[in-house]
Amino acid sequence: MKHTVRTIVFLSFVTAPLLAQVYVSPTGDDSNPGTFDQPYKTITKAYSVVSAGDTILMRGGVYDSLLTTINLQKSGSSSAWFYLLSYPGERPILDFSQMAVSSSNRGMRISGSYWYVRGIDIKGAGDNGMHISGNNNIVEDCAFYENKDTGLQLSNGASNNQIINCDSYFNCDPGQGNADGFAPKLDVGTGNSFSGCRAWQNSDDGWDGYMRGADDVSTTLTNCWSFKNGYLKDGSLSSGNGNGFKMGGSDDKTLRHNMVLNDCVAFDNKVKGFDQNNNRGSMTINNGTAYRNGLNYSIPDTLSPGKSATVTNCVALGSYGSLNAVVVQTTNSWQSPFVVNSSDFQSTDTAGVRGSRGGDGSLPDLPFMHLAAGSDLIDAGTDVGLPYFGTAPDLGAFESSPPVFVARDERVPQSFFVSQNYPNPFNPETKIAYYAPRPGVVTLRLYDVVGRLVKSVDQEISVPGSYEFRWNGTDATGARVPSGVYLAVVQFESMSRTLKLQLLK
Repeated sequence: MKHTVRTIVFLSFVTAPLLAQVYVSPTGDDSNPGTFDQPYKTITKAYSVVSAGDTILMRGGVYDSLLTTINLQKSGSSSAWFYLLSYPGERPILDFSQMAVSSSNRGMRISGSYWYVRGIDIKGAGDNGMHISGNNNIVEDCAFYENKDTGLQLSNGASNNQIINCDSYFNCDPGQGNADGFAPKLDVGTGNSFSGCRAWQNSDDGWDGYMRGADDVSTTLTNCWSFKNGYLKDGSLSSGNGNGFKMGGSDDKTLRHNMVLNDCVAFDNKVKGFDQNNNRGSMTINNGTAYRNGLNYSIPDTLSPGKSATVTNCVALGSYGSLNAVVVQTTNSWQSPFVVNSSDFQSTDTAGVRGSRGGDGSLPDLPFMHLAAGSDLIDAGTDVGLPYFGTAPDLGAFESSPPVFVARDERVPQSFFVSQNYPNPFNPETKIAYYAPRPGVVTLRLYDVVGRLVKSVDQEISVPGSYEFRWNGTDATGARVPSGVYLAVVQFESMSRTLKLQLLK
């Protein structure tokens, strides 16, 4: 059975439904009324006047000389979110570079719930760029850099937060051993996820799931890149750990962080790419790619009773590393019958990995570590429930692309075409329009952000033309699904498109 392309493309949300909106600008004044023509100067002022369902729109430019933490403590609900968004086409930068180094000096702290923050850069904070302790928040298309501790940290019970298409880099604490790119750690809650994120050149680790105060929580990473961690901004070695994905660990080496990593890439990290770090929880690595790390995959220790470790469809160029006998390994590049070398890849050149994202927020589309035509790693994997193209999944994080049909008549589409759903975000229903060029079956598969199939619908097309799917936010049983981000994969023959849908209640 043919499935769809595994690569997830994250598409930017349209402006959220608004009850009221206020504006903030670097040239504004907090004595203004907060309108487009007379904006406020600070987020703190705008925050003081908004209620659940309202939106703060930030104009582009540098908000400099910031010395105090921006606190978002109010909580919305699944049917009435708070929105903190960049103004369309503009990029605001919150510059805390003059803030003193202190564990209490975070740039932005989200202790409330149901906040949607999009399109904002945070730099130079005296501790974390952003700290989240609330629940059910979404942070999308944000960047955290040159902060004096981890770029974005989740702890103090933070649960069910989604971090989408964010970058975290050049973060470095004074001792160089604490600043990670992203850190769901210490006393973090469960159900947090990262999708389409990058972490590079942080003085400690790219991702750090170290436990202290929490136990047996779960975190999911999908389509994330972690590279060159353990190095400073100038390229010199730091004194920090330097792991790509540190999946857990604890002071007494007993705590459990259940980590799922799908389609993730680790390369050029100083020490390890995928690192157990004495984690005693379950670890699942599906379709990972590792290259030129000090050690590519490292799960050398035992696990707590009832916990498991699986490594499936993964690729290592060079030695794969160290995996304990308890790790269940299936169809990985270092197992028979595979013999892997650089000719299996279109390119091993990392040029462009720090480059600009696509207009839809997606990671750069590069040949780096994509499988070359003819590689025996194509269609050689095991179905783990992730979308794929072909007779079986490819090995590694990048699924080979399907062929593209060329239109023979410019007046009539000859290819399968899918439009972004509308409305988006939506409640209670959204539509996905498509064009089918000939009779056949068009399939809609809906997944949550951790890759679980929510619903599958087939439409039989007898006459070429334009059609649509409608989704009312229910699963296969007819039950309503929670608010959040969902992935819609629409397929016709070998052609498909993946959309991101945002359900708000």
